[in-house]
Amino acid sequence: MTTPAKPKRRWRSWYLKQLHTWHWVSAAISLVAMLLFSVTGITLNHAATISATPETVERQGTLPPSLLRQLGGKSGDAPLPAAVADAVEAAVKLDAQGKPGEWSDSDVYVALPRPGGDGWVSIDRASGAITAEVTDRGWISYLNDLHKGRNSGAAWFWFIDIFAAACILFTLTGLLLLQLHARHRPSTWPIVAAGLALPALIAIFLIH
Repeated sequence: MTTPAKPKRRWRSWYLKQLHTWHWVSAAISLVAMLLFSVTGITLNHAATISATPETVERQGTLPPSLLRQLGGKSGDAPLPAAVADAVEAAVKLDAQGKPGEWSDSDVYVALPRPGGDGWVSIDRASGAITAEVTDRGWISYLNDLHKGRNSGAAWFWFIDIFAAACILFTLTGLLLLQLHARHRPSTWPIVAAGLALPALIAIFLIH
């Protein structure tokens, strides 16, 4: 005749299983992004010593005469009309759709910053001449800007939030697993304390 497992032991077994499940799921979700953000943390920390030579390309085109009238009657900050933005993309291969433009009496200027580079488009309101410039600062700059969320758009903005939530879950479940196993590993809490004390001491005594 077998003895039923004690309720406390059953609860602990269920709790431990849940922690392990959530720990590995959050680790799987955040693994690649955590590696990316760790590597770019190093490249950002050494940004002054990592040289990069920006490459700038100039492009030119002309707006069809039939669209010139759509450049009239605007001022301040307003996006290009959809048809004009489509013509700009066809002429200089830059997407200005929905981007705010700076309208002056002579031209309209649209800034097109992006991760790892920059860009802009200027359209002469009288002649329809399109001038554009694209700057590429290299893949390290691109990854660094992704780390900072600079000019990366709404999709990357939400990805960073989801990734951060997965990292928090990974960390908290790891902490609870440490607590469960600490009795058999005496060095657990001293190592955790050292991980807390080291950055705290550096921040207090070595950062001016």
